[in-house]
Amino acid sequence: MSDAGALEAQISQQVFTAMKLHDAERTGTLRLIKTALKNKSIDKRGPLTPAEEQQILATMIKQRRDSIEAYTKGNRPELAAREAAEIVIIEEFLPKALDEAGLRALVVEVIAEHTNATGKAPTPKEMGPVIKAVQSRLQQSGARAEGRIVSEAVKQALAG
Repeated sequence: MSDAGALEAQISQQVFTAMKLHDAERTGTLRLIKTALKNKSIDKRGPLTPAEEQQILATMIKQRRDSIEAYTKGNRPELAAREAAEIVIIEEFLPKALDEAGLRALVVEVIAEHTNATGKAPTPKEMGPVIKAVQSRLQQSGARAEGRIVSEAVKQALAG
């Protein structure tokens, strides 16, 4: 997926397949993804990079998680279930999310590097730069993790 438009082409192919299988939910979700990518490409006035494509998909997942929370509070489990199903489809096009143990190990590694570089361990007040370093490392490795989860892991590591 390194060349521009590869993800969009892959999604177009899957829309076609889902339509043939009469899978309305999947078709609808794939069309939402395709539209979001196309709109961002138009706004940018050029092809999207793989990182930008991943960011768009991550944003779509976050929106759906927020909707699930609202639907659950509003006692609308059928709508929450539909949003959850959309998340599963969207996640197919993202790199695998890093598990909790892997994320903790990465946070410890980044903190150790910071300590070696500065000569002292980062304090909870220096959480921002540590989070940025962890997210940068995640992006380099091709893995992903939600910002909220990264923040919590760094907070725990710096407090402990």
